[in-house]
Amino acid sequence: MELMRFPLYLPGLKAAGNNGISVIAADIGGTKTNLGWFVSEDQKMILKDEATYPSKDYNSFSDIIKDFIKNYNLELPDAISIGVAGPVIDGKCITTNLPWSLDVTLLKNELRVNRVELINDLEATAYGLAEVNDGYLATIHKGNPNMHGNVAILAPGTGLGEAGLFWDGEALRPFATEGGHSEFSPRNKTEVEFYEYLNSIYGIVSWETVISGPGIFNIYRFLRDVKKHPEPAWLTQKFEEEGDPSAIISHTAMRELDPTCSLAMEMFVEFMAREATNLVLKLKATGGLLLGGGIPPKIYNLLNKDKFHQNFIVSDKMEHLLKDIPIYLILNSKTALMGAAYYGAFGK
Repeated sequence: MELMRFPLYLPGLKAAGNNGISVIAADIGGTKTNLGWFVSEDQKMILKDEATYPSKDYNSFSDIIKDFIKNYNLELPDAISIGVAGPVIDGKCITTNLPWSLDVTLLKNELRVNRVELINDLEATAYGLAEVNDGYLATIHKGNPNMHGNVAILAPGTGLGEAGLFWDGEALRPFATEGGHSEFSPRNKTEVEFYEYLNSIYGIVSWETVISGPGIFNIYRFLRDVKKHPEPAWLTQKFEEEGDPSAIISHTAMRELDPTCSLAMEMFVEFMAREATNLVLKLKATGGLLLGGGIPPKIYNLLNKDKFHQNFIVSDKMEHLLKDIPIYLILNSKTALMGAAYYGAFGK
């Protein structure tokens, strides 16, 4: 099958002076921070060194950068380019799932680097589409894409990221949203009970509360604690010994070892499809839907079943539009890191 290409707006891509640029790229998530040392060569970003750090073990992003430079004996780069989970406004961001604040001006001074770029992590994911190659994307639904249409990205992981790429007449321009924090909407009696359960815990029930790693456990414990689905002793022990209940639930469901875990993931996939529908319709993303983040590649077999697409096309009047939307799964876990590198070298 011919590779899907995404013509991105990267104005510096063909500038002669942008060859040989060194960039430290960062993908900051609530769980881990990925760093990479890249050098631009022939309009490509070449990864030279990389490392992953547990985000919550550090007091600040600067501390991670300093460790990376020291441990790999690196020179100061031409630029540092950061994709971060959180709203970026005027070069500043208070991270959503970490007790950090990022400020481009302060980072320049502290790290002694002339150029620091700060963008949302989903925006970075979008820029990472510049590097699409074999094995990068899996097709969930072929559809009938509009090659000059907008594109949507939905990415559940520690949180829920949402972004878009709008067609400007010549190229796709990535932009970030905070749509994951819009309010969840139940559709039937059981879901109303689920909403009320989450409302008693969180107050505002956002889509991120449902479609994320913690969201998987929220669905499961609703089924267990409110709907009284049984939990076998071996699973209770697994929760106690291994931690990360969301990973245990999804893994157990994929292996069909427990009906409650299977039902929880079935509900998760349905909720994910519905919010994908919301995002695609709001952006009129006739160019396609991309599923990213840490969770979708791990549950590929669940997403590739008919139920995801059947739920995705449910609409009052737009089923005909939704049926034509191609749906792709981003398989490359370094997409956001690569996108931050491309933006750092060629984005301006």
